[in-house]
Amino acid sequence: MLETPSPHDKAAMTDEIHALWAKGAIVVTYDPDAPHVPPPSRPARDGRVNLVEPGKAPRLGKGGSPESRVAILHSLAHIESWAIDLSWDIIARFGQVRAMPRAFFDDFVLVAADEARHFRMLAARLVELGSEYGALNAHDGLWDSATTTADSLEARLVIEHCVHEARGLDVLPATIAKFRKNGDEASAALLEETIYPEEVTHCAAGVRWFRYLHARDVEKKDVGEEGQCVDLADEGDGADEGVVKAFHETVWAHFKGVLKPPFNDEARSKAGFGKEWYMPLTQRPTVPGAGA
Repeated sequence: MLETPSPHDKAAMTDEIHALWAKGAIVVTYDPDAPHVPPPSRPARDGRVNLVEPGKAPRLGKGGSPESRVAILHSLAHIESWAIDLSWDIIARFGQVRAMPRAFFDDFVLVAADEARHFRMLAARLVELGSEYGALNAHDGLWDSATTTADSLEARLVIEHCVHEARGLDVLPATIAKFRKNGDEASAALLEETIYPEEVTHCAAGVRWFRYLHARDVEKKDVGEEGQCVDLADEGDGADEGVVKAFHETVWAHFKGVLKPPFNDEARSKAGFGKEWYMPLTQRPTVPGAGA
């Protein structure tokens, strides 16, 4: 019987697949004639982390004590461990059924590799601080969002990458400052120099492919030759009106709450979406179904 892979195993397997993909050893994204077999609704987990309801998860605190800093790092490691699964799930669940171009696979194989590296670095930092991944309880709110977006690639891109991951961009600078203020420069540097800039590119992938799908669905000329995605992040606001409206409608249809400031405008802009994308989402529209 095969053992259930641990997050460390998944990170290692991700490295192997990414290396094969990067050197061109994997030449076919999917067989268009083969029946689509969707991935499991919930990825296998080895049970090393005790899962609890979100309200019962450890309080993270302000980083003023070693225990608080470990709790913050453990929470981040748990998020990254799920992000590995999310990256492969979006490929397996939607790549074939939506006939996505190879550039889509390029992006999310790379995202998976980034998340695997983030997980390993955070797990190693926990060990350096006398703890380990699995030492604390955690919740799986991130995967709950994956479950609710399992039937829509647009919703998955918007909710996971442009709502949840973008929220990470909003709070990471303050988290970095907490570690630095309390003398943990190693953790601050890890977050600031590696995880933060790479998470910007992950949000950018969500924006890019939502734009692509919107353009393809409305038969616009925003798609390059052979179905390759054109990076639209630098287009003017006027070109965004339709896709921004669709973005708002997708958020309201699949997200229960509202977006809460303060926002990291600089990082969000680097990821390809300006204030017109997210500021209207701080209050629900008065007319049901209204997108802006």
